[in-house]
Amino acid sequence: MQHPKSVHTLADFTFDLPPELIAQAPAPTRTGSRLLHVAGDRLADLRFADLPNLFRAGDLLVFNDTRVIKARVHGRKSTGGKVEIMVERIVADDEAWVQLRASHAPGVGGTLLLPGNATATVLARDDRFWRLRFEGAGALVAWLERHGDIPLPPYIARLPGQDDDARYQTVYAREPGAVAAPTAGLHFDEPMLAAIAQSGVERAFVTLHVGAGTFAPVKSNDLAQHRMHSERYHIPEATAQRVRAARARGGRVIAVGTTSLRALESAASADGLQAGSGETSLFVTPGFRFQIVDRLLTNFHLPQSTLLMLVSAFAGYANIRAAYAHAIAARYRFFSYGDAMFLEPSPMPLAA
Repeated sequence: MQHPKSVHTLADFTFDLPPELIAQAPAPTRTGSRLLHVAGDRLADLRFADLPNLFRAGDLLVFNDTRVIKARVHGRKSTGGKVEIMVERIVADDEAWVQLRASHAPGVGGTLLLPGNATATVLARDDRFWRLRFEGAGALVAWLERHGDIPLPPYIARLPGQDDDARYQTVYAREPGAVAAPTAGLHFDEPMLAAIAQSGVERAFVTLHVGAGTFAPVKSNDLAQHRMHSERYHIPEATAQRVRAARARGGRVIAVGTTSLRALESAASADGLQAGSGETSLFVTPGFRFQIVDRLLTNFHLPQSTLLMLVSAFAGYANIRAAYAHAIAARYRFFSYGDAMFLEPSPMPLAA
């Protein structure tokens, strides 16, 4: 699915971010981050602990329950050169699409020597991705758990530590398959979830396995030329029913993160939210008509990224520009381990 024609170009989504505002580690506690409330052109500086005050009884929070796998593995080519594998998607018990980093990329039929006496054979290549068949690894998720590292984003300039195993994972993660965290959910802890439930706010789950393509740059100034890397999602029937019930009682559907939003909007139809599984390459830019999501909780996103375009579509291009300028001036922390925003939808036509 593609976005409607946008009047914007890639250059419209550029901003200058001081490097010291890129969060290199999480806040001391999950709920200890800051929260910027964006309601049209009105901005409010809050703490994440204030978030429940922005909900009302009858609302529905939708979380992405994907679990980050230890997707980064180091090995060697059969010729001796070092290689780094980033698993993008597991497609069978012994096969996966991966990204490779090596001085000379192996060709089809090449062999990689991996930890635990495992090997991998290159079956095919498709642009930035290689398909590998693993031998001696057993179940891939379990093998990665033993021999892999948490795949911290490229803008975190350090090696992953033991704390990242827990903190780069939501407390409700249960479906393994993501290679990047749905970062808006990292701010929630169990006490906050319990307090929200006690206030009459319901919750539901979708699964969207975030791929490494989430960090892929947009290369064309003409946004219509960009093609999103597809990601697999699942909408349980229970979630579809809860969305319908929330609508019926006048509650708002609040997406926790852009991944939850993309899953929900990818499954939207004229009859409402459709349960089931599928692949989504939904690219949301200003002009997109949202059918399911009424509010969005999200972190701050990279310049020129598809996620910055998505939040601009949701809250309004000018509003997001002003919010980001304010956040930089107020020294908010950016990106995966950074602070959060709670976005109201733009009440005005989305224009430059």
